[in-house]
Amino acid sequence: MTDLPSAPDLELRLVRYFIAVAEQRHFGRAAEALHITQPSLSRQVRRLEEQLGARLLDRTPQGTRLTEAGEVFLPRAKGLLRATAQAAAETRAAAEPSRLTVGYMANLFVTPAVREVRRRHPDADVHVVHLAYDDVRAALFERRVDAVVARLPFSTDELEVTILYDEPRVLLVPLDHRLAGKEYVTVDDIADEPVPQVPGADPAWAAFWRIDPRPDGRPAPGGPVIRALEDKFEFVADGRAVAIVAGVRPGQTIRPDIVAIPLHGVEPSHVALATRSGEHNRLLSAFRKAAHALLRAPADSGEHPDTAH
Repeated sequence: MTDLPSAPDLELRLVRYFIAVAEQRHFGRAAEALHITQPSLSRQVRRLEEQLGARLLDRTPQGTRLTEAGEVFLPRAKGLLRATAQAAAETRAAAEPSRLTVGYMANLFVTPAVREVRRRHPDADVHVVHLAYDDVRAALFERRVDAVVARLPFSTDELEVTILYDEPRVLLVPLDHRLAGKEYVTVDDIADEPVPQVPGADPAWAAFWRIDPRPDGRPAPGGPVIRALEDKFEFVADGRAVAIVAGVRPGQTIRPDIVAIPLHGVEPSHVALATRSGEHNRLLSAFRKAAHALLRAPADSGEHPDTAH
């Protein structure tokens, strides 16, 4: 039997309670978030401190603060929960080889490939789940999904990524915009036009969709801050910004007060299939094959998407 290093018998529930207090910096708020009483939470945290042999938290008139030991333990506590979740997910995956979950981003269609996998593997339990643009890596590494169809750019470290197809980028403007009647536009045409910004967005993603910096090296003009796709359309429609999107054909009606114009001279959007590196099983292989054979740009497939991301 392999000798394992001795370690305290930590209860993961107590570790989770400590993290909640550490993040809230307040026992009362943490107790409310955990749906337990504050006295009970205090007792559970004390139990954890006894198991570790160190005080983790100090109460102050302003709230709760981490001790030096607490500062050291917090990132390790979060890592412990992540490792436990991953271990459980990997174990379930090994025990359930007939389950596959596919993630997809807005305005991307995975149905043909999913249906093909179900046709070839009628015993399989195949699910699909919509993901936000910035959730690709987390969803894969947290094993919420096994494969993702998404638009680049996103960090590809430790992922196996293949491009399925390209989508030309287009410019969205209001119907009364000075560029609305043009056959196509270039980056020079929008040199001074504000483009929406997404707070906290990955810099590479933001640079791609804002074309920032511009080809001449100048930064892209600032634009209104958005948190939802609908906000982007609203800012465009009322003339406060233009937007660069993909998955929309010129002349397509997104909403009656917005027009899409081809944007020439820029790299197209790449729609890619991403999976965890080195992971292979019969369902994942089947989906990869079906995705490459069946997933196409809307203009090729005849689909008529309603929105773009």
